[in-house]
Amino acid sequence: MVVPYPALSCRKVRLCQSGWMVTAASFHSTRKWRLLCSIERTTGRSFCCKWYRAFTFMLTFLLYTSFHLSRKPISIVKSELHKNCSSASELATVALGSSGQEPSASSIHADTDCSWKPFDKSNYKQLLGAMDYSFLCAYAIGMYLSGIIGERLPIRLYLTVGMLTSGLFTCLFGLGYVYNIHSLWFYIFVQVANGLVQTTGWPSVVTCIGNWFGKGRRGLIMGLWNSHTSVGNILGSLIAGYWVSSNWGLSFIVPGLIIGAMGIICFLFLIEHPNDLKGIYAQKLSPGNRVSAKSWNGANGHSKVYLQFKDNKNQSYDTELLLPRNAVCVPLQPVEVVKSESELSAISFMGALRIPGVVEFSLCLLFAKLVSYTFLFWLPLYITKAAHLNAKKAGDLSTLFDVGGIVGGILAGVISDKMGKRATTCAVMLLLAAPTLYGFSMISQFGLGPTIGMLLVCGGLVNGPYALITTAVSADLGTHKSLKGNARALSTVTAIIDGTGSVGAAVGPLLAGLLSAGGWDQVFYMLMTADFLALLLLLRLVTKELSSSKSHPASAIELKEH
Repeated sequence: MVVPYPALSCRKVRLCQSGWMVTAASFHSTRKWRLLCSIERTTGRSFCCKWYRAFTFMLTFLLYTSFHLSRKPISIVKSELHKNCSSASELATVALGSSGQEPSASSIHADTDCSWKPFDKSNYKQLLGAMDYSFLCAYAIGMYLSGIIGERLPIRLYLTVGMLTSGLFTCLFGLGYVYNIHSLWFYIFVQVANGLVQTTGWPSVVTCIGNWFGKGRRGLIMGLWNSHTSVGNILGSLIAGYWVSSNWGLSFIVPGLIIGAMGIICFLFLIEHPNDLKGIYAQKLSPGNRVSAKSWNGANGHSKVYLQFKDNKNQSYDTELLLPRNAVCVPLQPVEVVKSESELSAISFMGALRIPGVVEFSLCLLFAKLVSYTFLFWLPLYITKAAHLNAKKAGDLSTLFDVGGIVGGILAGVISDKMGKRATTCAVMLLLAAPTLYGFSMISQFGLGPTIGMLLVCGGLVNGPYALITTAVSADLGTHKSLKGNARALSTVTAIIDGTGSVGAAVGPLLAGLLSAGGWDQVFYMLMTADFLALLLLLRLVTKELSSSKSHPASAIELKEH
């Protein structure tokens, strides 16, 4: 019995009740290549793939949680690096006066010298802003290179090295307290080095999660997954806040050890792509089943490839209709198709920029991330000054902004999935975020209750567009139909979008340090302006989405093309 195989680029034929799936794929560069066939066991494969997919989801979630966990301590420790020493001076004077002793100049200096040099000067805000800028500027520059390098190296090894070195530099910052280091250049060097090595994280985890999950419900999945950013910020705030008043060095050393330990876990357990499981399943095939391929001369001089299947086991009557006891040859006609995914070359930097939507979303993220990272690095200090709370309480309260960010990221993903309009979803949230920021600057001065409510709302509206662009939008553009199936563009596209956003992340905290000297109102005006600029950059894409007659989600439409 001979069953002809249709001459298509890549099709699948299921052999009923036999438990086998025949996959045919052909490769074409400058001439026709012989058809290559592979047999994959389908029984039990679905369950295992789902298990590995869930495992990869959780593992990459925890890996990038540790990245943000190690970035957060600097914002908590800022208020400890420069304290308000007036209260300490009053306490020292009262204590010495009650004992009947005259306070000496040396004792007053020892008791009131509570700030950490060199941040004890009047320009401490500029110095702290310079530290933020050094980290974020190095991160922005390194991100453009990281995506290109990551496409050409094994993700597991690349990510492991980045996490181990990031843990080293995070601990090194904390050791400045242990060894009493007061050199500004030491802390700037550590921040620059840490910023460079942390660029290995985002392109790697997004590429890995993109390999395992298709385009269906991508907004919801990525929204849930991207909550690792806020979870990392919350854990980083709590860990750093626990030691900030007693030993701020541990506020860096403990997160550094955590990200280093996660790097070892990444090396041991991360599976980059579902294709990496093929070797495991191939070894499970029984020795009695084997597949061989033969070729004969066909019509018009073309060679035909036949797939021969032999099975020593007894087969049912229905199975014998397709696969009798004797060997069966399935002729496979030669076809011309593009090279396989594994042979496709990585996309160039300029090639990624030519993908429709990459430039607009990259520039939009520049301003959206400017706002988000200004809150990340300066919110605890602002709460300390505005609400007159100590460093630990201000750090704990700032976590509410990240709680709102988790909800905002998930809502942005769900809404964009339902509407099929990523740009429109981002634009609406940006439009609402600007007046909300102004409201937060006003209400935060009227007590703790209103501050808590506004922190949650601001977190959702500010981090919602940021989360959507860096995850679902990046994954959509990295697998755009113009790439013709080249999945090796995902890391480069992700790095371009997040790298451009990181430029804003570097500029925002620096401007906040400069503008805060003239009052915090100027900082909030800067943040509102950034939100409006991000909105303007999306107007062309929003107009295009609204004028489209398609009512189905874009992710569902693209899924059919996948």
